[in-house]
Amino acid sequence: MSVAIYPGTFDPVTCGHLDILIRSTRLFDKVIIAVAASKEKNPLFSIEERIKLIEGNIACEAKVEVTSFDCLLVDFAREKGVQAIVRGLRAVSDFEFEFQLTQMNRYLDGSLETIFLMPTQEFFFTSSAIIKQVARYHGNIEKLVPANVVAALAERYADQ
Repeated sequence: MSVAIYPGTFDPVTCGHLDILIRSTRLFDKVIIAVAASKEKNPLFSIEERIKLIEGNIACEAKVEVTSFDCLLVDFAREKGVQAIVRGLRAVSDFEFEFQLTQMNRYLDGSLETIFLMPTQEFFFTSSAIIKQVARYHGNIEKLVPANVVAALAERYADQ
């Protein structure tokens, strides 16, 4: 069975993330969405909330498992029997960081491959950080994130 891991903070999950996820399920028998604790990023949503927001959008995806981790990705991948890491690339600016990360992961575990997928053109410019900034000022994000994320952000920023 081919198993991939799709790691990220997903704070919050976007349609771009879900696009990468759906396309990765065409390549692998199972895809594990690994929600990183990422305490250093000071996430807006708790890890439990981020998992719930993702799960609300993948109910029909039998090939997908959502879980969290707070350790080295390669150790978590080894524990889960993963052969590949799926990463999304939006712009050239993402490449340098992703290249360094991939090389470190390869250094730590040479058996893990990294697969890069690009979201469709309509989601190329989106990121969780940009989504949160627009939502904070009550801008329209309805086509860029799932409905449960629109609601969660509206609730989080209701007093602002």
